[in-house]
Amino acid sequence: CWAFGATSYTNNSAQVLSGSWSIRGNSLSNPSLTACWIKTPWIIPGTGNITLKVKMENTAGLGGPSSTNYKMVSVRFIEFDANASFGEGNFVSTQQDHIMSAIITNGRTRTENITFTMPANLVTSNKPIKVMFSFSGEGGNNRPNIDDVVIPATYYSDPANSCLPQGLIQDADNDGIADSDDAFPNDPYRAFNNYLPTSSFNTLMFEDLWPSKGDYDFNDLVVDYKINRVTNASNQIVDILFTYKVKAIGAAFKNGLGIEFTGIASSSVYGVTGNNIKGNIHTMAANGLEAGTNHLTFIAFDNAANELPYAGGGVVGVNTTIGAPKGTVTEKTVTLSLMRNGVAANGTPVALSQLGFDQFNPFLIVNQTRGREVHLADKAPTALANMALFNTSDDASSAGLNRWYKSKTNFLPWAINVPMEVPYPAEKVNIQLGYPQFKTWVESNGTTNTDWYTPSNRILANLYQ
Repeated sequence: CWAFGATSYTNNSAQVLSGSWSIRGNSLSNPSLTACWIKTPWIIPGTGNITLKVKMENTAGLGGPSSTNYKMVSVRFIEFDANASFGEGNFVSTQQDHIMSAIITNGRTRTENITFTMPANLVTSNKPIKVMFSFSGEGGNNRPNIDDVVIPATYYSDPANSCLPQGLIQDADNDGIADSDDAFPNDPYRAFNNYLPTSSFNTLMFEDLWPSKGDYDFNDLVVDYKINRVTNASNQIVDILFTYKVKAIGAAFKNGLGIEFTGIASSSVYGVTGNNIKGNIHTMAANGLEAGTNHLTFIAFDNAANELPYAGGGVVGVNTTIGAPKGTVTEKTVTLSLMRNGVAANGTPVALSQLGFDQFNPFLIVNQTRGREVHLADKAPTALANMALFNTSDDASSAGLNRWYKSKTNFLPWAINVPMEVPYPAEKVNIQLGYPQFKTWVESNGTTNTDWYTPSNRILANLYQ
C-alpha cells in the first residue's frame, strides 16, 4: 500500500544505506514537490519523530540554505476523503503549517539523519492520514539514496479493500450498505432485491368455470410470475415489481388477472406502471390501484388475449392444443412505487416484514365479470367479489370456516400456485393424468406428496410441452 513517484530500488553497494536495498530517487533538479516522492499507506499517527536517512550520490548542486543550488526533503500529511480518488483528500494543516522541510547539506555525500516531529494535532485527532515525503531541488545532476524511514504510527490500510483505511466500506451512494452487498450501488434510495417466493419464475394455473368444476385441465389461464420487493438500506419497500408471462389460454373467455396484497393499505402506493388495462370493468383510483377494495389491489391485465394473442389453427385458446400453432410468450413487469426519493406515499413506509407470501392473493377475473373471482384455495375474495356465487354449484366455500374456493367433492381447488416453472396439462386433459400425485396432495390438505409437481412425478405425454 505504499506509493512511489520517480523512485526505484537499488542494491548497488555504493548507493545502499542500510541492509541490502535502498530507495533511489531521480535527479533532484526540479523544485516541484511532486517531482520525486514517497507516499505511505494509511496510518493512525502517534507521538514521536519521523526519521529517515538520505545521502546524495555526488556533490553537484549541493549548496547551502542561501544557495540557488539546493536539495530538500519535505513532509506533508494527507487527510482521508471518502469521495476523493484513492481516498486522498487535502493536505492537513499542522502547527508547523502543512509543509515541513529540511535542506540536505550537512555532510554532503555522507548519510544524513533527517528528523521531523509528528504534529501534535494529528496525534490528538486520531484520524487516518498518509505521510508524503517529497524530494526536490535545483541545480546539478544529483540523485538521492533513501532508507530507514521510521514513522510513529499504527498501520491502518486494508490491502483487501484497495488499500483504503481499515474498517471502511466502499459505498458509492452513501446509504450505509457496502457496494459489494448493494444491488443498487449508485442509488441511495434502493439497496436490496427481495424475491417472493423465489428469484426464479413460479407458475399460477386457473380453472375459469368456478363455481362449476369444469374440465379440470388447469390451463384456462397459465401465468408464470415472480415478485421482487425492492428495499432501501432500512429494509423498507421502495418498489414492488410483479414480472409475469402469460403462457397459456385454454379458454374462450376474456379473463383478467388481479393481485391483492392483504394487510397493505392502498394509500401506501404512489403509482402503478406497466399494467395492461384496456376495458372498462375496473374502477381505478388516482394512484393506479383498483378502487373499492380493502387492501392493496392492482390489475396486471384485464384480458389475457391482449398478452398472448391468438395464434390460429382453428382451436380454442393459445398454447394448449398439441400440434396447433404456438403463440409468442412475452415477459412484462408491473411496478408499484411505494417510496419516492426516500419518502413513503402515505408517510408510513411498508417494512419488508409486512409483505410476505401469506399476503400474496392472486385471482382470475372471469370473462370481464368483475365480481366473479377465482382465488387459490382458502384465499378470501376481495371486497368486490359477488358473494352470491359462493356455495353454489360445486363450490363448498364457508366464510365461517374460513374455507374458500374448494369443491364439495374432495375439497379440490380452482387455482394452483407452484413454486417453480412447470408444464401444464394439454387441452381437456385432467391434471391428475399429468400429475398423478396431485389428488393425494389435495386430499391431505397439502401435507403429503408435497413434491407432486417435480419432474420425476410428471407424465409428460399428458402435459403441454
